[in-house]
Amino acid sequence: MADADKHKSFHLPVLQGLLPLSLKQIPAEVIAGLTLAALAIPEVMGYTKIAGTPVVTGLYTLLIPTILFALFGSSRHLVVGADSATAAILSAALVGLAATGSDEYLALAELLALMAAGLLILARLAGLGFMADFLSRTVLVGFLTGVGIQVALGQLDGMLGLPGDGHGVLGKLWSTLQRLNQVNGYALGVALLVLIVIVGSRKLSHKIPGALIAVVGAIALSWALDFGAYMQVLGSVPSGLPHFALPNVQWSLELLSRLMPTAFAMFVVILAQSAATSRAYASRYNESFSENTDLIGLAIANVGAALSGTFVVNGSPTKTQMVDSAGGRSQLSLLVTALIVLIVLLFLTAPLAYMPEAVLAAVVFMIGIELTDFKSLKSIYVQRRNEFWVALITLLTVVFVGVKEGIILAMVLSIIDHLRRGYHPKNVLLAFSESGKLHPVVLTSGAQARPGLLIYRFTHSMYYANSRQLSEEVNHLVEQAMPGLRWFCIDCSAIDDVDYSAAETIRNLATTLKARGVRLLIVNVMPDVAAHSRYNFKQLLGESAIFPVLDDLFSAYERQAKEPQ
Repeated sequence: MADADKHKSFHLPVLQGLLPLSLKQIPAEVIAGLTLAALAIPEVMGYTKIAGTPVVTGLYTLLIPTILFALFGSSRHLVVGADSATAAILSAALVGLAATGSDEYLALAELLALMAAGLLILARLAGLGFMADFLSRTVLVGFLTGVGIQVALGQLDGMLGLPGDGHGVLGKLWSTLQRLNQVNGYALGVALLVLIVIVGSRKLSHKIPGALIAVVGAIALSWALDFGAYMQVLGSVPSGLPHFALPNVQWSLELLSRLMPTAFAMFVVILAQSAATSRAYASRYNESFSENTDLIGLAIANVGAALSGTFVVNGSPTKTQMVDSAGGRSQLSLLVTALIVLIVLLFLTAPLAYMPEAVLAAVVFMIGIELTDFKSLKSIYVQRRNEFWVALITLLTVVFVGVKEGIILAMVLSIIDHLRRGYHPKNVLLAFSESGKLHPVVLTSGAQARPGLLIYRFTHSMYYANSRQLSEEVNHLVEQAMPGLRWFCIDCSAIDDVDYSAAETIRNLATTLKARGVRLLIVNVMPDVAAHSRYNFKQLLGESAIFPVLDDLFSAYERQAKEPQ
């Protein structure tokens, strides 16, 4: 559960994701770290095909950024590294700005990681960790499914041994269909074999590193049978530690303003996806974590990514699940993974030169397929039809317009959906059932709690957007109940705030109802709402018109009903 973190003090607590650590847990952490390395190394190399950066930069995302988050983050479970969603946003933004895979392209990718880090720090300073809640599960399903479709379709050329061509999903797909007569059978055969190994191993057990087996096997066969003579292979991959430096770009306000929408889209995805993953695992193990501390950890991780020559990193739900399934319960697993990656970078990059590009394309194709969640889309369609259309619009925007536009639309739709619920809440009347229990009934029933007493429960905070609904419903209920109505009571048990516009509406209602011989009352006001209210309701309605609980209201009504009129 996220802490309240109400104070705005800025500090850098460290090792929250590592300590406390029991000695008996260390073997499980080491095994989980080894498992993650086996599963994630082929995956992050695949993400470089999505991002458009050199293959080695994928390995870099599991080195410095992972270590930094392990030290400065709050979550004991969140795995930070390359991510398909942010990689897709990156590649969509840099098309046309620089040649894919070039030094200039990579420098811009590093700059975007630095800008995303800056936004994360600003969000922490402003205490905006709560913004993660403004991407609903519905739009996230639509967004990630759209990214998955885009990623999977984008790998068809590589799996077929064709050079990449076309722009946008439809353009690339049409270009592929037009060149089917040029398919490289060797590349297609290797890609299909990789898919069979990955899918088959998962059918047997999710703990089997199918992607790693396929990659290692393909590299060995390529070395023995000279696959490079028949299909494209990766070629030389640099070894050693990454070069540490600021992004080598021509810094200017024009460049920063041009990249800012992309950095913001990345920031939103990082914020929402990381917080949702951390929250889920903290809840599973009844642990606490700080969303705002995680913001700092993610920011520092992205600074590390920018300075170590790689692209933006994010909290990964899939990698987090890999570690959890293997028994990892702290960030020590991530430090073990980083150590394995360091060994690969220092001693094992030479064999990567033999890897067929079709192998990497097949690995990425599977990543895209796994991102799609049609099962959840179907569930949303069955349970909440209006939310399904929101998810579908987000999905189609990602596929046919762009990933950056898709995430911005997703956030806007989430906020609109939130406002729509508050703008027109489903209010009710309170009335007694035949068994004598008070329960909510629909407004159209006009049911009175007592003859001459209507209790109207408003089910949302009162603010400018729903104050008209408040006025219209109250006036309609009073008109419907006349004559004989004496008291009209607003049940405030669900109201956590009353803004100025709503307060003025209540003032006007009190005057209007008084002119019709009906007294306006209030019951069940939350203590903090009453304490912070400066609208002088007591002076307006009279202190005797405000009741702490319903029992007090009924007692007062019964007393006045006995009085002569």
